[in-house]
Amino acid sequence: MVITRDNIIEWITRYAETLAENRDYLTQLDAAIGDADHGANMDRGFQAVMKKLPELRDKDIGTIFKTVGMTLLSTVGGAGGPLYSTIFLQAGMKTTGKMELTLQDWIDALDAGISGVKMRGKAELGDKTMIDALVPALNALKHAEENGSTLSDALERAARAAEEGMKATIPLVARKGRASYLGERSAGHQDPGATSSYLLLRTIAEQLKNS
Repeated sequence: MVITRDNIIEWITRYAETLAENRDYLTQLDAAIGDADHGANMDRGFQAVMKKLPELRDKDIGTIFKTVGMTLLSTVGGAGGPLYSTIFLQAGMKTTGKMELTLQDWIDALDAGISGVKMRGKAELGDKTMIDALVPALNALKHAEENGSTLSDALERAARAAEEGMKATIPLVARKGRASYLGERSAGHQDPGATSSYLLLRTIAEQLKNS
């Protein structure tokens, strides 16, 4: 089993729909510890991406990812724009010319994206950011690959790990981003970036399972 170009298009489409559905929820999370704009910003960015998708249906996966990244960079405000843009741009570099992705290809692309986010945001595991969802997901993917899991099972494990990481941000005191200004008051709130990252990985797991 592989992730095809069509799978990628459908994943991005479904994620845009998921963001629209969760726009208010993400904004509520961000209102508690941030600028109350994460839901609106992400929704706006992926609605812009949706307008680009028709012209990308015959392109390779790397081109699709890079176009998504550049679109997000130019349309998403706040910290989310540059960080999500980095994920897709770095993943695009790893998947240039590819029409389908194996599990190892997907791991390499996500690994590159996360490394880019760490470099740009200077965040590490435990800082109460999107990294807290992304890193456990990547580790779960690597473990699944080492144990011979199917692609679908590996993506499901990654989504579950991302969910656990997302929930684990609730008691944390933020050390990076806007939430860090609140100090101890940031504890007790789920990080919005970790939440949108979980939704990203949950969406592709469901897309592959249903394809």
